[in-house]
Amino acid sequence: MRKNFIIVTIFLVFLSASEIPAQLAENSWGFGFGGVYPRFVNHNLGAAGNVNFGGFLFFQRYFTEHTGLRYNFKYVRIEGKYGSPEQTSNTNAFSGGLDFIYNFVPCESVTPYAALGVGGVYYSWNNRADATLDDSYISLQINTSLGIEWKIGRDWKFLTEFGYHTITDNYFDGMRGSDGAGGLLGVNNDTYLSINLGFLYYFDKGLPSRLCQIYSGLSVPPKTEPIDYARIENIVERHIPKEVEKQIVVEKPVEVSSRWVLVGVNFDANSARLRPEAYPILLHAVQTLLRNPDMRVEIQGYTDNTGSERTNQILSEKRANAVRDYLVARGIMASRLRAVGYGETRPIADNGTASGRAMNRRIEFRILN
Repeated sequence: MRKNFIIVTIFLVFLSASEIPAQLAENSWGFGFGGVYPRFVNHNLGAAGNVNFGGFLFFQRYFTEHTGLRYNFKYVRIEGKYGSPEQTSNTNAFSGGLDFIYNFVPCESVTPYAALGVGGVYYSWNNRADATLDDSYISLQINTSLGIEWKIGRDWKFLTEFGYHTITDNYFDGMRGSDGAGGLLGVNNDTYLSINLGFLYYFDKGLPSRLCQIYSGLSVPPKTEPIDYARIENIVERHIPKEVEKQIVVEKPVEVSSRWVLVGVNFDANSARLRPEAYPILLHAVQTLLRNPDMRVEIQGYTDNTGSERTNQILSEKRANAVRDYLVARGIMASRLRAVGYGETRPIADNGTASGRAMNRRIEFRILN
């Protein structure tokens, strides 16, 4: 009955998460809490026990959409068996530490993440196996974790996490030494795993992130004139050099043989920030890449000829990386993308006019395979 309840709960969380649009902030503070099921992995006892439990609290600070730090506090009670006739030993551990956390696809409602950190642990026992040990010890603990955040509300997420914890001594199980090699990188230390279920509440958020803007969420300033895509396309076609005859100019990115010119993905002068009208075009690019999981592309950033050659080179690289970051945030694997800046080279329009310079401040995709 209990197992069925857990399965139904997780299913309902997944269902609700899929219906809630992600509302991401550039940075945030959060508070998390929940329960833990721990279990010995590497130990010197006769067997690991099954009556294990614990709980956790943490404060989490995301400095960017992808990266943050987690200040965590945890209590676990882990059971082990030893001796003949068999006896039961319980390790009681209080730990605190700091984890670096990386969020893989922050724009999605279901977000996998990884964490790596270190902290201190204070532990003692009930009925320890080795009576020559002191009553308690303080040691270091290395933590590695993989988890998923499931969005269930505007400021709430449900957490599921698997953790693996390595103690830097061999007394944690209540016996000296260890028969296995289950520590981090195979070292001979006591270790335990943990299955964590809980909740995360964001109590403070920064400015709304532009990383996840999609078509339905755009707001164009009222003074912005509508973009004449037909006129832009004519300009592009008129100025494309003959040696790139295979280049196809499109209003929205579609599958092509070698290169896409993303008409509409342009930038203000001396800026690498994506303009609002770029997001629906990039969203189509995301959909094309998701439909073709083997496709690898080079994201090419360009500038006009205003400014020095070095400045334009750096700016073009920032523009290419801005597009790459958006695609990764929407679920495209970073290994499929290569961001390159080409500065003011390869203009497709006349830099002597304002409209030509605007067109040259652009992004192109080149298919690599």
